[in-house]
Amino acid sequence: MMNRFEGSGDRQAKIRYLDGDFQIVLPGSHVICAVTGAVIPVDELRYWSVARQEAYADAAASYEAEKRAGALPGQTS
Repeated sequence: MMNRFEGSGDRQAKIRYLDGDFQIVLPGSHVICAVTGAVIPVDELRYWSVARQEAYADAAASYEAEKRAGALPGQTS
């Protein structure tokens, strides 16, 4: 495994999302938000889903993904 600060270039990283952290599987400079399609620099990545292995640009995108997945408390499908 590579650590998150090893050579990244200007390509999309492949990341394994964990609880409270992530592992870079294939180094890159960024990932893509699963909801908005926005480019997220790896060093600014703060929101993701372990269950869906997706990155999100911000809290609003994370909330939208949870809503779409039917994963919010009290939400009925």
